[in-house]
Amino acid sequence: MKASVYTRPNKPKFISRRRRDVPPLQSAPALQKPVVVHKGTECHVTRADIAARMVEYLQADGNYNTLEPSAGTGALVSALLQSGHSSAEICAVELHHELAAQVRRLSVPVIQECFLEYAERVRGKVEFPRIIMNPPFSKVRAHIRAALSLLGRNGHATRPVLVALVPVTFEHEGSETVEHLPDDAFAACKVRTKIIRIVGA
Repeated sequence: MKASVYTRPNKPKFISRRRRDVPPLQSAPALQKPVVVHKGTECHVTRADIAARMVEYLQADGNYNTLEPSAGTGALVSALLQSGHSSAEICAVELHHELAAQVRRLSVPVIQECFLEYAERVRGKVEFPRIIMNPPFSKVRAHIRAALSLLGRNGHATRPVLVALVPVTFEHEGSETVEHLPDDAFAACKVRTKIIRIVGA
């Protein structure tokens, strides 16, 4: 057998190739995990513009502890913070664990409990000079009644104030309707609504 069979032919060791300009890969945008809430929670998210007006109706210029008893996705809490409220002045109550976690991202303490049970537990021990709320419409009377049981001056000279978003059919002695909301105030709810204000003693 020829010796050339065992030797490497005299060929170049490298093959030149033309460089191609490949555009860099773009990173995919981060997808936000949707908050899935059972319809039984009746979480109807308050629009940002409506939430801002509710804060104005609250007349909360000052150092007032403010209760948000149906915090939901945190729309009213966000409006309070944007208006200058300190997170230390806000008490949010929300039963649903995913919604409560979302509100905590606003650096606001959240009590994860049914508001009706919370109100029963702390009644006579806690007072809030300001309360802002968008309660479940099917239990609006019970939630307003529970909120009023916690409304008090808490050492302030000014009278306490509650502002709530409620169905137009809701009536309460001493309440003032400050605004009727448009029919499209909620994307997934056809209930006609209004904003009321109740000033305590």
